[in-house]
Amino acid sequence: MRVEVLTGDALECALDDVARLRIEVFRAYPYLYDGDFAYERRYLEPYRANREAVVVGAFDGARLVGAATGMPLAAHADDFAAAFADSEIDLGDVFYCAESVLLPEFRGRGIGHAFFDAREAHARELGYGKAAFCAVVRGDHPLKPEGYRPLDAFWRGRGYKPLEGAVAQFGWRDICEDMESLKPLQFWMCAL
Repeated sequence: MRVEVLTGDALECALDDVARLRIEVFRAYPYLYDGDFAYERRYLEPYRANREAVVVGAFDGARLVGAATGMPLAAHADDFAAAFADSEIDLGDVFYCAESVLLPEFRGRGIGHAFFDAREAHARELGYGKAAFCAVVRGDHPLKPEGYRPLDAFWRGRGYKPLEGAVAQFGWRDICEDMESLKPLQFWMCAL
C-alpha cells in the first residue's frame, strides 16, 4: 500500500477511478448514494480546472483503492455558501476536504489519517488557516446497519468539531428512492 498526493496531470488521470470509488463506497450507509458515472464526471470536473485542488490516492500496487479530495471552499461557494451565511467565517481561508472513500477491505490501516494529514499539509502550504468537511446527517434511518459506528470520534480526535448552524443541503438519489432528494450535511472544522 502506498498513499500519494496527486495534483496537476496526475490528479486528472485519477479522476475516473475516483468517480468509480465514490459510486461504490458511497452506496453504503450513511450515504446510500445511487450514483452514475456521468454524474460523477460532472461533479469532479472542477478538480481538473482548480490549480489548488488535490487528490490523495491510496494504491494497492497500481490500483486506486481509496481517495480523498480537497480544494478551496470558496470554489464550492454556490453549493455551500448558505451553510455559512450566519457565520463570520471567511470562506477564502477554508480548505474543503471533500470526500474520503476507501474500499472496506483496506480500512483500519491508518489510511484515513494519511488522507487528512496530506490534505491538511497541502492546505497549509497554500496558506489556508482552516480545514472543513461535511458529513451527511441520517438520524434513525431504516437502512442503518446494526452496529454501525459513526466516524465522529475519529474526526474529533483530529481536532475537528461540528460548526454550529453550518448545515448544507445537497441532493442525490438514495438507493431506496425513485428520485433525488435533499440531505442535510453538517460541516466540521478545525484550525490548521
